[in-house]
Amino acid sequence: MTVDRTVDAAPGNSLDLDDAAGPAAVATSASAQPGSTRTTDTPVLEFRPGRWIANWDAENKEQWETAGRSIARRNLNWSIFAEFLGFVVWQLWSIVVVQLPAAGFTFSTSEIFWLISMPSLVGATLRIPYTFMVPRFGGRNWTIVSALLLLIPSIGLALCVSNPETPFGVMLLVAALAGFGGGNFASSMANITFFYPAREKGWALGLNAAGGNLGAAVAQLAVPIVITLLAAGTVNLPMAGWMWVPFILLAAFGASKYMNNLTSAKGDVAGSVAALKEPHLWVMALLYIGTFGSFIGFAGVFPKLIKDYFPAFSSIGVGTVALSLAFLGPLVGSLARPYGGRMADRMGGARMTVAAFASMAVITLTMIWTLPLKNFWLFLVLFLMLFTASGFGNGATYRMIPVIFATSSRAARSGASSQATQRLASSALGLISAIGAYGGFVIPQVLNASNTASGSYTPAFYGFVGAYAVMLVVCWACYLRKANRNAMGHV
Repeated sequence: MTVDRTVDAAPGNSLDLDDAAGPAAVATSASAQPGSTRTTDTPVLEFRPGRWIANWDAENKEQWETAGRSIARRNLNWSIFAEFLGFVVWQLWSIVVVQLPAAGFTFSTSEIFWLISMPSLVGATLRIPYTFMVPRFGGRNWTIVSALLLLIPSIGLALCVSNPETPFGVMLLVAALAGFGGGNFASSMANITFFYPAREKGWALGLNAAGGNLGAAVAQLAVPIVITLLAAGTVNLPMAGWMWVPFILLAAFGASKYMNNLTSAKGDVAGSVAALKEPHLWVMALLYIGTFGSFIGFAGVFPKLIKDYFPAFSSIGVGTVALSLAFLGPLVGSLARPYGGRMADRMGGARMTVAAFASMAVITLTMIWTLPLKNFWLFLVLFLMLFTASGFGNGATYRMIPVIFATSSRAARSGASSQATQRLASSALGLISAIGAYGGFVIPQVLNASNTASGSYTPAFYGFVGAYAVMLVVCWACYLRKANRNAMGHV
């Protein structure tokens, strides 16, 4: 067998040692020779200026094992870090708003909810164009840009909260800019999907998503500690923004030095248009609003709910710093997500999603009925259970999408190839993730409307229970019932 090892050496091409040395970074090409059992060629990876890689084929096992896996893992690691910071910035205002009175601000409850919900509204909307930025500019290039964009809301927050005279309109605008962090999820997931073969794509995307979701928990844990550290009994609120600037710069530097662009990453506007015409996209988007929308929505309002229901537990003094237990909600929800996907692989995504909605409805009802006890620890445990159920639902619902498009979409029923259904599923994943994120806007606004109309959040929680019941029935009717009747398998 003849093996040809080549590396692009065009003038001006500068390769990192990661790319230029060692068997994991040198592309190989082998041709079948007389007497050889090889029947296909391994495409030669070309490392071009600007850290572009040509001829990437993750489905080619030889290329994947010799060069692709290490490159993909390196890109995944930095993608997770950048997306993690995106979620941090996206959730900053959920923590900051409960500290505004201590910093001298006098906003109404309605204005506070707008500051909480506006990042989710903008972030969900940005997820749609962000999906197409990776094919347009390159995954590495766009990761640098999207990371640096996080500096705007971080520094803007620091400047706004340093002056209690800052107008509400300016605060709302800066809160909206935090939506840059929400958009990062779509471009990060789109980028990583090009790096991994189908057999490992689910695990890689699960790690990427879970790593990003953890940003909400870390932000809610770290910010209260930092803003009270050495603050002599008050709050140094601008540090909520300044503290993330070094990490954002590190993410941009790491993406620039260690990530890659793929020439094979192509945009699929036509695929997105086709996916929008598929009824299953809208059904799954509704279900994802219930699962991920609940996760991100409750993550945003949890600190506010604790402050309103149990003000004594809003901030717990630990030495000279303050600790908020609100971080536990997004933490358990993030950790539950990959297990929801794994259980969906074994038991079926529809079954797990139905179970998740049933659990969320029962837990929410229990929380409503036990509120008169005024027991903070019971309230906390029930909310952590609600976050866990939504996390399981996230993983299960996301797992359903490619299966549904491969087995029961209109394209699949008309005999489309597996490549065509995979293309539709890939486009649908991005669109559904964008629509689901609007739940982060809906939940705070429903709570706000309930409080404005009745002086209580209870009617809103009853509304959420009704919504979970409707989504349970929709999932059962569209997927679980049909799966049992038509032997569609683990949908």
